[in-house]
Amino acid sequence: MNQNIFEKNLEKYADPEMYDHLYDKYQKDLGIILKWANQDHPILELACGTGRLTIPMAQRGFQMVGVDLHEGMLERARRKAEQTEVMIEFMQQDCTNLNLPVRSSLAFMTGNSFQHFLTNEAQDALFQSVRRHLVDGGIFIYDTRNPVLKELSAVDEYEEKYVDKNGDRVIESHRDVYDHLTQILDCRTHRRIYRDNTLIAEEQDGISLRYSFPQEMERLVAANGFEIVQVYGDWDENELHAESISMVYICRVKTE
Repeated sequence: MNQNIFEKNLEKYADPEMYDHLYDKYQKDLGIILKWANQDHPILELACGTGRLTIPMAQRGFQMVGVDLHEGMLERARRKAEQTEVMIEFMQQDCTNLNLPVRSSLAFMTGNSFQHFLTNEAQDALFQSVRRHLVDGGIFIYDTRNPVLKELSAVDEYEEKYVDKNGDRVIESHRDVYDHLTQILDCRTHRRIYRDNTLIAEEQDGISLRYSFPQEMERLVAANGFEIVQVYGDWDENELHAESISMVYICRVKTE
């Protein structure tokens, strides 16, 4: 898999400290992960970012390996792990071509990172790569946004406001356009940063996100040597339905 495909889609992660400011306190996905975790093998977190889940897992005594493509995110994760006094092996690798010195009973990928795998080829390569690093009967947990068609059918333009890590006021203008043929949502952001009501900076970035449908997902999982154990509509373990926010998959490696 060409790593450049993913590197071109990492603009949103250019500032790991800001990423933490926005997302570090989110823990809804931790509960399900802990239900499937055990001490028998190292646990793999894929697209681990700044260690939002890797670190609290290690604090609970699990042997953790965190993998991400973005070295800046990994550097911050290593600093946070050191400050928290936990030992975690963080490695920079492409998740479609993992080469880790461990096999695990559990691998997980949250934060909708699955949507970075934009093509059928990339999705297949991800599953095959994960499967090679799981023991027989090993579990792979991941989430992805549910493709609610009424939300994707029209160009979506909206604003968000928040205070950044420096205490400055930020207004973001978003424009999201969905391509029904590729199933990819192209998200563009124009960011204006104000300090004491004075505009001090403007930034732009973007990200492309692949949407997959439930029937499509069932076929993908089965074709790559897994079976679906459970699927939820969110991290609160609610049933998946047409209007669900997410699709949370718990998959098991098929045994012969």
